This record gives sequence, C-alpha cells and structure tokens, in this order.
Amino acid sequence: MTHGNGRNHDRLRGPERHRGAVTLRRDAIPISTADQRLLDSRTRADWKTKDAWRALRILSEFVEGFDTLADLPPAVSVFGSARSKPQSEECVMAEQVGAGLARAGYAVITGGGPGVMEAANRGATEAGGLSVGLGIELPFEQGINDWVDMGIDFRYFFARKTMFVKYAQAFVVLPGGFGTMDELFEALTLVQTGKVTRFPVVLMGEAYWRGLLEWMRTTLVADGKIGESDLDLVLVTDDVDAAVRYIVDADAALAAEQEALHEAAAARRGADD
Repeated sequence: MTHGNGRNHDRLRGPERHRGAVTLRRDAIPISTADQRLLDSRTRADWKTKDAWRALRILSEFVEGFDTLADLPPAVSVFGSARSKPQSEECVMAEQVGAGLARAGYAVITGGGPGVMEAANRGATEAGGLSVGLGIELPFEQGINDWVDMGIDFRYFFARKTMFVKYAQAFVVLPGGFGTMDELFEALTLVQTGKVTRFPVVLMGEAYWRGLLEWMRTTLVADGKIGESDLDLVLVTDDVDAAVRYIVDADAALAAEQEALHEAAAARRGADD
C-alpha cells in the first residue's frame, strides 16, 4: 500500500525546476530559462520594461554567491560531464580527485549535478572535506546532488562562472562536453591574459585530451594563434596524486611570491621613512 502511495506521490509531484530560491513544478515551469530570455534578441521590445528588473536579479545572484562563499576555505573547482556513468573511468577518477583534494585541505566546488560532478563531491565528502555545488537553471532539471554540503542554484551562467573562478585556487578538468570545454578555455584565457594570478589547470585523462592538445599544437601554435608556451599552462595526467601535488606546490609558490612582495614593499616604506 505504501509503495502505491509513493508512486501516486511521484506522479502528483511531476517535473520540477529550481530557479534561485523558487521551486517550480508541473504547469508552473516556464518553457524557457532566464538565460534564454535575457539573451534572446527577438524579445528586444521587452528590454525597456523588464531588463532593469533583470539587472537587479543578476545583482542579487552575485550578492548571494559572494555572501555564501565568502568564508569558504581554499578550494578547487572540478569540472566534467554530467552524462558520465557512476562506474565510468572518469567518475572513478573524479571521486579519487575529490578525496585527494579534501585530504590536502581544499574544499571541492562542482556544478552540483550528476556524473563527474557528483563523483567529485562524493569523494570530497567521504574524505571529510567541504563539498560545494553551484547549480544552474536548465530546460532539463538536474538538481543538486546529494553529496553537496553547500549548494547555490543560479539562473545565469555568467554569475555562476564568476564563482567558479573567484573562490578557487585551481581547476581540475575531467572528460566532458561543451560545458566542460567552456570552463576549460575560459580558465586558460584568464591565465594567458593575466586576469588571474598563477592558476593551475589540470586535465585528468590523458587519452581523452590527447587529440585536442595535438590539434592545439599542430594548428593553433603552428598558425601563430597561441604561443608554444601557452600549452605549458596545463598539466595533463592520469595520476591523482600528481595532480593534487601540482596544485599544492603552485599554491605554496604563489604564497611565497606574495610574501616576498609584501616584505619588499615594507622595506621600501621603511627606507622612505
């Protein structure tokens, strides 16, 4: 009897979408997302009446993210496919990465969804670390996975992407699709252009990334679109311990550089006095 009631309850509940603090179900779910409505040029006539309110909503997402994550310990953002199966090679590796980062003292930030993200969150949580999930409103609801300790749902990709970078000391990128590639190349662009200080980017899964890196070498570098040294911005490995060590060492080197700069500045002030 209880089983039947459970099935009836599932049918009653129906599809569900989270939009910031709001939960929508069944016919209340809009046919488009906030990002779609913001970026659709065909709705330009709405801009004069609706975009001012959208600006406040965007601002509120930044405020919510900054306020929630302000006291986050050192963290690493981990990316990868939501479509990966739990026992896949990349999910097993992601769980090990999450655990290794947690043992090294880092919180783990993911997109909060299933697949690789859930595996990384699980690894961090089971290793005693803090597990963070930054969800996004999508036409197909994913929801925040059960291994997330601290979750935020965003409407806008650009607000969410800012949080991935602002509160992370490094990126670890596992096999994934368009979203993973988007995060990877944004991170590389920020490092290449000096918009962020030393920011380790680790690609896990040598076989998966080999073709992309070879194309970058034989096409982008060969055609002068990037420099040969730009390929040194990433570490490619299958070794979880090597990936964690690379991040820890880069963090320590940056801290030493900053300490040296502070000491030099203090010495200059003392000389001026």
